[in-house]
Amino acid sequence: MRNFVFGAAAVVALAGAASAANLAAFSFELSPPSGPGPHTADAGLFAASSNIRGSHVSGATVYDNPVGNGSVESFSSNNWAIGDFYEIRTNTLGYTAITFQWDQVSSNTGPRDFNLQISTDGGANYVNVLINQISRANASPAWSSGTPTGIDTHGPTALGAAAANLADLRIRITMNTSVSANGGTVASGGTSRIDDVVVAGTLIPTPGALALMAGAGLVGLRRRRA
Repeated sequence: MRNFVFGAAAVVALAGAASAANLAAFSFELSPPSGPGPHTADAGLFAASSNIRGSHVSGATVYDNPVGNGSVESFSSNNWAIGDFYEIRTNTLGYTAITFQWDQVSSNTGPRDFNLQISTDGGANYVNVLINQISRANASPAWSSGTPTGIDTHGPTALGAAAANLADLRIRITMNTSVSANGGTVASGGTSRIDDVVVAGTLIPTPGALALMAGAGLVGLRRRRA
């Protein structure tokens, strides 16, 4: 009976250790963005080596830090064109089951439709994970530093096996159409902002941990049969 209890406890402990962890998180509170970046992550296991940047074709783009979704800061920009993006760069070494989550909202004449893309080859190629994720117009409810809206969170979205255990993972939120958040056409003064960006993953078990889990399971099975 004691062996069975030990085996079950080991399985539980290892399962707990395998729960998802934040690898890179951006709240924009520690270093409010006032330019395109790159801006270092606020938190996460790989915060020091992770960053976010904006990229627009227009040289007139203004990057700003208006109120976030239940926080003081966010990352915002105007002068959007199809193909413009926010890009997160991080690593996922030692982690699998990678997910991505973010909050986003636009002004009335800001862009509505965005694709979520990843690159697993250092930025040479990008593939779509999600297509035409809608950024609604910032009204009823509007973002404030108080309570988050709860309706502007995208994800967490699984990024697939290719995103696991990489030294260089890039994630883009890319404008895909010229339709604005109010159903018209995107204008130069239209903005879109993001907040609470999180890349998460689950620790890849070491061979020793896998052996312990397998052994614990066998111990439990034998004791149950006995």
